Amino acid sequence: MSIKILTVDDSKTIRQIIAKAFRLYDCNVLEAANGVVGLAVASRDKPDVILLDYTMPVMDGFEVLARLRGDPDLKGTPVIMLTAEAGRETVVRIAKLGVRDYLIKPFKEELLIERVRRVVPLKLKTETVERPKRFDDPIKVLVVDDKPAIVDLIRAGLASTAWQVTSADQPGQALDHCMEKGVDVVLVSLSLPKDGAYMLFQNLRGFSNTASVPVFGLCVKTATADQARAQQVGLAGFVTKPIDCDELKVKIARALRLETTYKYFNQADGALRLIFPKAFASADAQEISAHLNEQLTAIVEAGGDKLIVDLSEVEKATLPVIELVLVAIEATSHLAIRHVFIGSETLKRECQGYEESQSWVFVANYAEALTLLQKKPEIQVIE
Repeated sequence: MSIKILTVDDSKTIRQIIAKAFRLYDCNVLEAANGVVGLAVASRDKPDVILLDYTMPVMDGFEVLARLRGDPDLKGTPVIMLTAEAGRETVVRIAKLGVRDYLIKPFKEELLIERVRRVVPLKLKTETVERPKRFDDPIKVLVVDDKPAIVDLIRAGLASTAWQVTSADQPGQALDHCMEKGVDVVLVSLSLPKDGAYMLFQNLRGFSNTASVPVFGLCVKTATADQARAQQVGLAGFVTKPIDCDELKVKIARALRLETTYKYFNQADGALRLIFPKAFASADAQEISAHLNEQLTAIVEAGGDKLIVDLSEVEKATLPVIELVLVAIEATSHLAIRHVFIGSETLKRECQGYEESQSWVFVANYAEALTLLQKKPEIQVIE
């Protein structure tokens, strides 16, 4: 069973540092931004160890510890105090509180792990790694908004994916849905009454099975105060209305680290196939650029020496397409990789109209491309 670590600190930065420190270990890191929330989370989830900030608004660490010691179910929970005050009087007072240990801020991740390991057994995550989620997996998206039109717009905008879009119009209903059915990402309106979006976010962060679910705020472009607050609280980001669903897909994919390379790269027959989508956009260019070098290196390490640039779906030789292809060609020149292009006669003629691409070698399909690249001396492929 995973170790539960509860961080009670009003500093979002400290909470992020702690979560990052334990990312390689088999544990669930719960968060609370103040002492009141921290006590509620501790009472509900019964953590194995609590990392408690000494100085906080609402309820400071001293009072939280007193409440913990007075609770029969929590009085034995080990507490490690975090403090920015290194003075002798502060250290002595902390020691008298009966905590297991303390750390002076700022602290190194290694020291934090060492102190926690003294209290609870920490194990590295299993070597068996699950297949990373892909863009074409049935990602569960929950939209929390009291305006049905927004829900309908998002559902329609994501209809081209395999993603499953569900909705809730109240934070309580949304939380119940997350706990009962699970979600991968939450989109919540920042204009919900009574700070509903932020209450939902805090509740999600308090449960171990929803603590890491990315939450995006929905707001109008002019709501700069809401956007600033969303960032300060720790939301994964915000999506402005009117909603650009293509941009939304990119944000969700990045937040969930969805695997997208399969859409652009395929390795077979000692060749790397670089596939340009029909509706080539800036997001596609970014994804291809981000993974191009590692894909080229991988094919070379596997004994391959060919690049097939598949432009068969591309209808026009636009400048962004040509620029990215030139980047790919430049990368192949450093790895002794030969290349050829798949594309229509129309696209070939358009490329011949540009100085940079007029000598590109085109074939009609993958089989012809592979045959051409397998011929060594007599076939010249432009470097």
